[in-house]
Amino acid sequence: MEMLQLRYFQKVARMEHMTKAAEELQIAQPALSKTIARLEEDIGVPLFDRIGKQIKLNTLGRTFLEKVDAALELLEEGRRQVSDLGGLQYGSIRLAMTSLDRLSDPLGAFLALYPDVNIQITQTSTDEMARMLETGSIDIGFTALPIELAGLSSATVLKEDVYVAVPRDHRFAGRSTIRLSEIGNDPFIGYKEGNAMQKINDAFLRQAGISPKFVCQVDEPAAIVSLVRAGLGVAMFGCISGEEAGIKLLRVESPVCHRSYRVYWSENRYFSLAARKFLAFIEGYFKKQA
Repeated sequence: MEMLQLRYFQKVARMEHMTKAAEELQIAQPALSKTIARLEEDIGVPLFDRIGKQIKLNTLGRTFLEKVDAALELLEEGRRQVSDLGGLQYGSIRLAMTSLDRLSDPLGAFLALYPDVNIQITQTSTDEMARMLETGSIDIGFTALPIELAGLSSATVLKEDVYVAVPRDHRFAGRSTIRLSEIGNDPFIGYKEGNAMQKINDAFLRQAGISPKFVCQVDEPAAIVSLVRAGLGVAMFGCISGEEAGIKLLRVESPVCHRSYRVYWSENRYFSLAARKFLAFIEGYFKKQA
Protein backbone atom coordinates (compact mmCIF):
# COMPACT_ATOMS: atom_id res chain seq x y z
CA MET A 1 0.00 0.00 0.00
CA GLU A 2 1.52 3.30 -1.14
CA MET A 3 0.98 6.86 0.02
CA LEU A 4 -0.11 7.90 -3.47
CA GLN A 5 -2.79 5.21 -3.47
CA LEU A 6 -4.19 6.56 -0.21
CA ARG A 7 -4.28 10.15 -1.44
CA TYR A 8 -5.95 9.09 -4.68
CA PHE A 9 -8.47 6.99 -2.76
CA GLN A 10 -9.24 9.92 -0.46
CA LYS A 11 -10.03 12.17 -3.43
CA VAL A 12 -12.21 9.58 -5.22
CA ALA A 13 -14.02 8.74 -1.97
CA ARG A 14 -14.90 12.37 -1.37
CA MET A 15 -16.08 13.03 -4.91
CA GLU A 16 -17.53 9.61 -5.77
CA HIS A 17 -16.74 10.40 -9.38
CA MET A 18 -13.69 8.92 -11.08
CA THR A 19 -13.46 11.37 -13.98
CA LYS A 20 -13.85 14.51 -11.84
CA ALA A 21 -11.36 13.16 -9.30
CA ALA A 22 -8.86 12.47 -12.09
CA GLU A 23 -9.27 16.05 -13.35
CA GLU A 24 -8.59 17.49 -9.88
CA LEU A 25 -5.60 15.19 -9.39
CA GLN A 26 -4.41 16.05 -12.93
CA ILE A 27 -3.92 12.45 -13.97
CA ALA A 28 -5.55 10.28 -16.63
CA GLN A 29 -8.81 8.65 -15.58
CA PRO A 30 -7.74 5.10 -16.61
CA ALA A 31 -4.58 5.44 -14.49
CA LEU A 32 -6.65 6.53 -11.49
CA SER A 33 -9.08 3.63 -11.95
CA LYS A 34 -6.18 1.17 -12.04
CA THR A 35 -4.67 2.69 -8.88
CA ILE A 36 -7.96 2.31 -6.99
CA ALA A 37 -8.38 -1.25 -8.29
CA ARG A 38 -4.87 -2.17 -7.08
CA LEU A 39 -5.63 -0.67 -3.68
CA GLU A 40 -8.79 -2.75 -3.39
CA GLU A 41 -6.80 -5.82 -4.45
CA ASP A 42 -4.15 -5.11 -1.79
CA ILE A 43 -6.79 -4.69 0.92
CA GLY A 44 -8.80 -7.67 -0.27
CA VAL A 45 -12.26 -6.02 -0.30
CA PRO A 46 -14.15 -3.63 -2.63
CA LEU A 47 -14.28 -0.07 -1.32
CA PHE A 48 -16.81 1.18 -3.85
CA ASP A 49 -20.08 -0.07 -5.24
CA ARG A 50 -20.07 0.20 -9.02
CA ILE A 51 -23.34 0.64 -10.90
CA GLY A 52 -22.65 1.14 -14.57
CA LYS A 53 -20.25 4.08 -14.83
CA GLN A 54 -21.18 5.39 -11.39
CA ILE A 55 -19.26 4.61 -8.19
CA LYS A 56 -20.39 5.00 -4.61
CA LEU A 57 -18.36 4.55 -1.45
CA ASN A 58 -19.66 1.48 0.40
CA THR A 59 -19.67 0.70 4.12
CA LEU A 60 -16.19 -0.84 3.94
CA GLY A 61 -14.94 2.18 2.03
CA ARG A 62 -16.36 4.63 4.56
CA THR A 63 -14.62 2.79 7.38
CA PHE A 64 -11.34 2.79 5.47
CA LEU A 65 -11.71 6.48 4.58
CA GLU A 66 -11.93 7.41 8.27
CA LYS A 67 -8.58 5.69 8.90
CA VAL A 68 -6.99 7.14 5.77
CA ASP A 69 -8.08 10.67 6.75
CA ALA A 70 -6.63 10.20 10.24
CA ALA A 71 -3.37 8.69 8.97
CA LEU A 72 -2.73 11.36 6.34
CA GLU A 73 -3.56 14.13 8.80
CA LEU A 74 -1.12 12.69 11.35
CA LEU A 75 1.60 12.50 8.71
CA GLU A 76 0.92 16.09 7.63
CA GLU A 77 0.97 17.24 11.24
CA GLY A 78 4.29 15.47 11.78
CA ARG A 79 5.76 17.08 8.68
CA ARG A 80 4.68 20.51 9.87
CA GLN A 81 6.05 20.01 13.37
CA VAL A 82 9.41 19.02 11.92
CA SER A 83 9.29 22.08 9.66
CA ASP A 84 8.72 24.27 12.72
CA LEU A 85 11.76 22.76 14.39
CA GLY A 86 13.74 23.71 11.31
CA GLY A 87 12.70 27.36 11.60
CA LEU A 88 10.20 29.68 9.95
CA GLN A 89 11.91 29.38 6.57
CA TYR A 90 10.50 25.86 6.28
CA GLY A 91 7.00 26.80 7.45
CA SER A 92 3.74 26.65 5.55
CA ILE A 93 0.25 28.11 5.96
CA ARG A 94 -2.93 26.69 4.48
CA LEU A 95 -5.37 29.55 4.19
CA ALA A 96 -8.99 29.72 2.98
CA MET A 97 -11.03 32.86 2.36
CA THR A 98 -14.32 33.81 0.78
CA SER A 99 -12.80 36.74 -1.12
CA LEU A 100 -9.21 37.56 -1.99
CA ASP A 101 -9.38 41.35 -1.95
CA ARG A 102 -9.19 42.05 1.81
CA LEU A 103 -6.13 39.86 2.41
CA SER A 104 -4.09 40.53 -0.74
CA ASP A 105 -2.22 43.52 0.71
CA PRO A 106 -1.44 42.00 4.14
CA LEU A 107 -0.38 38.76 2.43
CA GLY A 108 2.10 40.70 0.33
CA ALA A 109 3.42 42.53 3.39
CA PHE A 110 3.77 39.27 5.33
CA LEU A 111 5.68 37.56 2.52
CA ALA A 112 7.97 40.57 2.24
CA LEU A 113 9.00 39.86 5.85
CA TYR A 114 8.98 36.06 5.57
CA PRO A 115 9.69 35.25 1.91
CA ASP A 116 10.44 31.57 2.57
CA VAL A 117 7.06 30.75 4.10
CA ASN A 118 4.91 28.68 1.75
CA ILE A 119 1.31 29.94 1.66
CA GLN A 120 -1.41 27.84 0.03
CA ILE A 121 -4.61 29.78 -0.66
CA THR A 122 -8.09 28.44 -1.36
CA GLN A 123 -11.04 30.64 -2.25
CA THR A 124 -14.23 28.95 -1.11
CA SER A 125 -17.61 29.35 0.54
CA THR A 126 -17.96 29.76 4.30
CA ASP A 127 -19.70 26.37 4.57
CA GLU A 128 -16.84 24.62 2.78
CA MET A 129 -14.35 26.58 4.90
CA ALA A 130 -15.99 25.20 8.04
CA ARG A 131 -15.65 21.66 6.70
CA MET A 132 -11.99 22.24 5.82
CA LEU A 133 -11.26 23.57 9.31
CA GLU A 134 -12.99 20.57 10.82
CA THR A 135 -11.03 18.07 8.73
CA GLY A 136 -7.73 19.89 9.18
CA SER A 137 -7.18 20.59 5.48
CA ILE A 138 -6.62 24.30 6.23
CA ASP A 139 -5.03 26.18 9.15
CA ILE A 140 -6.90 29.49 8.99
CA GLY A 141 -10.21 30.61 7.55
CA PHE A 142 -10.98 34.28 6.83
CA THR A 143 -14.61 35.31 6.33
CA ALA A 144 -17.20 37.93 7.20
CA LEU A 145 -19.87 35.28 7.82
CA PRO A 146 -19.99 33.55 11.21
CA ILE A 147 -18.91 29.91 11.52
CA GLU A 148 -20.78 28.07 14.26
CA LEU A 149 -18.71 24.97 14.86
CA ALA A 150 -17.48 23.39 18.08
CA GLY A 151 -13.73 23.30 18.58
CA LEU A 152 -12.94 26.51 16.69
CA SER A 153 -11.28 29.66 17.99
CA SER A 154 -11.78 33.00 16.28
CA ALA A 155 -10.72 36.63 16.39
CA THR A 156 -12.10 39.75 14.73
CA VAL A 157 -9.32 41.36 12.68
CA LEU A 158 -11.18 43.87 10.51
CA LYS A 159 -14.34 45.97 10.80
CA GLU A 160 -15.66 48.03 7.93
CA ASP A 161 -18.70 50.04 6.94
CA VAL A 162 -20.83 49.04 3.98
CA TYR A 163 -21.68 51.99 1.74
CA VAL A 164 -23.95 52.56 -1.22
CA ALA A 165 -21.80 53.02 -4.32
CA VAL A 166 -23.26 55.23 -7.05
CA PRO A 167 -21.88 56.67 -10.32
CA ARG A 168 -20.49 60.20 -10.19
CA ASP A 169 -23.48 61.49 -12.19
CA HIS A 170 -26.12 59.75 -10.05
CA ARG A 171 -28.95 61.92 -8.69
CA PHE A 172 -27.65 61.31 -5.13
CA ALA A 173 -23.95 61.76 -5.92
CA GLY A 174 -23.91 65.18 -4.29
CA ARG A 175 -24.91 63.75 -0.93
CA SER A 176 -22.79 62.11 1.76
CA THR A 177 -25.46 59.87 3.33
CA ILE A 178 -28.48 57.88 2.20
CA ARG A 179 -31.23 55.58 3.42
CA LEU A 180 -31.34 52.25 1.59
CA SER A 181 -35.06 52.64 1.00
CA GLU A 182 -34.33 55.67 -1.22
CA ILE A 183 -32.72 53.51 -3.92
CA GLY A 184 -35.16 50.60 -3.84
CA ASN A 185 -36.12 51.15 -7.48
CA ASP A 186 -32.58 51.64 -8.83
CA PRO A 187 -30.89 48.91 -10.89
CA PHE A 188 -28.46 47.04 -8.63
CA ILE A 189 -25.11 45.39 -9.17
CA GLY A 190 -24.23 42.64 -6.70
CA TYR A 191 -22.23 39.54 -6.06
CA LYS A 192 -23.32 36.18 -7.37
CA GLU A 193 -25.90 34.24 -5.40
CA GLY A 194 -24.31 32.35 -2.51
CA ASN A 195 -21.37 34.75 -2.23
CA ALA A 196 -20.64 35.55 1.44
CA MET A 197 -20.72 39.31 0.82
CA GLN A 198 -24.03 39.07 -1.02
CA LYS A 199 -25.59 37.19 1.91
CA ILE A 200 -24.63 40.05 4.21
CA ASN A 201 -25.84 42.70 1.77
CA ASP A 202 -29.14 40.87 1.25
CA ALA A 203 -29.75 41.06 5.02
CA PHE A 204 -29.30 44.84 4.92
CA LEU A 205 -31.68 45.14 1.97
CA ARG A 206 -34.30 43.05 3.77
CA GLN A 207 -34.00 45.31 6.82
CA ALA A 208 -34.66 48.28 4.54
CA GLY A 209 -37.75 46.54 3.18
CA ILE A 210 -36.62 46.52 -0.46
CA SER A 211 -36.15 43.81 -3.09
CA PRO A 212 -33.90 45.41 -5.70
CA LYS A 213 -33.65 44.38 -9.33
CA PHE A 214 -30.14 43.04 -10.02
CA VAL A 215 -28.94 43.82 -13.53
CA CYS A 216 -25.57 42.13 -13.01
CA GLN A 217 -24.02 39.82 -10.40
CA VAL A 218 -20.26 39.28 -10.32
CA ASP A 219 -17.49 37.56 -8.35
CA GLU A 220 -15.12 40.28 -7.17
CA PRO A 221 -15.28 43.86 -5.77
CA ALA A 222 -13.21 45.25 -8.65
CA ALA A 223 -15.92 44.21 -11.10
CA ILE A 224 -18.58 45.98 -9.01
CA VAL A 225 -16.54 49.21 -8.99
CA SER A 226 -16.09 49.04 -12.78
CA LEU A 227 -19.78 48.48 -13.45
CA VAL A 228 -20.93 51.22 -11.06
CA ARG A 229 -18.39 53.60 -12.58
CA ALA A 230 -19.79 52.77 -16.04
CA GLY A 231 -23.26 53.77 -14.84
CA LEU A 232 -24.96 50.36 -14.99
CA GLY A 233 -26.40 50.65 -11.49
CA VAL A 234 -25.76 51.12 -7.78
CA ALA A 235 -24.26 48.64 -5.33
CA MET A 236 -23.58 47.82 -1.70
CA PHE A 237 -19.83 48.19 -1.22
CA GLY A 238 -17.67 47.50 1.82
CA CYS A 239 -14.87 49.95 2.45
CA ILE A 240 -12.65 51.01 5.35
CA SER A 241 -11.87 54.56 4.24
CA GLY A 242 -15.06 55.48 2.39
CA GLU A 243 -13.12 56.32 -0.77
CA GLU A 244 -12.94 54.54 -4.12
CA ALA A 245 -11.72 55.91 -7.44
CA GLY A 246 -14.35 56.88 -9.99
CA ILE A 247 -17.47 56.31 -7.88
CA LYS A 248 -19.22 58.03 -4.97
CA LEU A 249 -19.67 56.14 -1.71
CA LEU A 250 -22.61 57.21 0.45
CA ARG A 251 -22.72 56.31 4.12
CA VAL A 252 -25.95 54.48 4.97
CA GLU A 253 -28.07 56.18 7.63
CA SER A 254 -30.62 53.39 7.89
CA PRO A 255 -30.31 50.51 8.50
CA VAL A 256 -26.87 50.41 10.11
CA CYS A 257 -24.59 48.65 7.63
CA HIS A 258 -21.24 47.29 8.74
CA ARG A 259 -19.50 43.93 8.76
CA SER A 260 -16.68 42.24 10.63
CA TYR A 261 -14.08 39.89 9.22
CA ARG A 262 -12.90 37.11 11.50
CA VAL A 263 -10.17 34.52 11.35
CA TYR A 264 -10.97 30.98 12.46
CA TRP A 265 -8.70 28.11 13.44
CA SER A 266 -9.10 24.72 15.08
CA GLU A 267 -8.38 24.31 18.77
CA ASN A 268 -7.81 20.58 18.31
CA ARG A 269 -5.18 20.51 15.56
CA TYR A 270 -1.56 21.49 15.32
CA PHE A 271 -1.16 25.21 14.67
CA SER A 272 2.19 25.81 13.03
CA LEU A 273 4.70 28.51 13.90
CA ALA A 274 4.14 30.11 10.48
CA ALA A 275 0.35 30.16 11.02
CA ARG A 276 0.77 31.73 14.47
CA LYS A 277 3.08 34.38 13.04
CA PHE A 278 0.62 35.14 10.24
CA LEU A 279 -2.30 35.44 12.63
CA ALA A 280 -0.44 37.92 14.83
CA PHE A 281 0.75 39.81 11.76
CA ILE A 282 -2.67 40.42 10.20
CA GLU A 283 -4.16 41.44 13.55
CA GLY A 284 -1.43 44.10 13.84
CA TYR A 285 -1.71 45.04 10.16
CA PHE A 286 -5.42 45.88 10.32
CA LYS A 287 -5.03 47.74 13.62
CA LYS A 288 -2.62 50.09 11.89
CA GLN A 289 -5.11 50.58 9.04
CA ALA A 290 -7.99 51.47 11.37
